[in-house]
Amino acid sequence: MTETQIDLSTLDGFEQLQAFFDGRLPGAPIADTLGLENFGGEPGAIHVELVPEHRHYNPIGSVHGGVMATLLDTAAACSVHSTLAPGERYTSLDLTVKFLRPVTTDSGRLRCEGSIIQRGRRTALAQAQLYDVHGRLVAHATSTCMIFPAER
Repeated sequence: MTETQIDLSTLDGFEQLQAFFDGRLPGAPIADTLGLENFGGEPGAIHVELVPEHRHYNPIGSVHGGVMATLLDTAAACSVHSTLAPGERYTSLDLTVKFLRPVTTDSGRLRCEGSIIQRGRRTALAQAQLYDVHGRLVAHATSTCMIFPAER
């Protein structure tokens, strides 16, 4: 099958993510918009990276909190996505973010690591930690996701 012929409904969540990660399917447009890269991981634990650029700044001279929240949401939610069975979908119900340090271009490559805390039949709780190039924790988040059957 070509990339446009992949039937996502037959793949589990981790297989779907792998198809995005290895380029068999186009990635999410937000990843291109922000410059998210180096996606990877395993079922229940997904990571993503971003090199902060001036375009990510807010008016006070640091990376906008929304950019960091997007990294945290991506890693946490993709960790949930990676646990889905074929025919399951999910959506975020909430995202709670704690910003611990300012982030600038001097922070270097950021790495966000998401993981599942608890996965039930209808909800999942995930977390994500955002680290700078020196391994310092700069932000943390938790997210609750609702899991439901895909519409047919």
